[in-house]
Amino acid sequence: MLEGELRRLRSGPEAEDGQQRLLLVRARFTAEDPAQVIAGARAVLTCVVERMGDWPAIERWPQLLPTWFTQRCAPDPMKPEPGEPFDADAWLRKWQAMLPEQKAAACQGPWTLSDWLYYFDPTEEGAGDDRSWWWWHAGTDESEDGWIQVATTGWPFGSGSLSWLIEASGGTDLAYGP
Repeated sequence: MLEGELRRLRSGPEAEDGQQRLLLVRARFTAEDPAQVIAGARAVLTCVVERMGDWPAIERWPQLLPTWFTQRCAPDPMKPEPGEPFDADAWLRKWQAMLPEQKAAACQGPWTLSDWLYYFDPTEEGAGDDRSWWWWHAGTDESEDGWIQVATTGWPFGSGSLSWLIEASGGTDLAYGP
């Protein structure tokens, strides 16, 4: 699946891709320059997918990903100092103390870089072995809005990481559909 995704990121789908039985979903968005949003999202995701076989430490990602993307990610307030473990209990206490509106706001963008990368991380600490979407195709439509099409295993699917990728790349007014 990763080799096909990397190929589609670089050059789009090929005829044999149509023989796979996957659910294809389009994330539609608006932007001043939809082609630039697609190019940005493609650059970030290509960088991540290329490293799935040899996943870098979280500290290396800011040097590997485009600077504009890492700068648009939120600071990681729960990130421990180097060499110190993550305090999951402290995070849970903070989360449980939040009002429902605060929790909803915390789940919106911008995402922290570590939260976003978690969904691609193939190590035992991440969810990358259980991703819910893979890049399929992208383009613009007649109204000059953009779209990114992904393959997924079902509907609904975990679209948050895709939404943040599009938003960080400059897309707004996201809508999902066939």
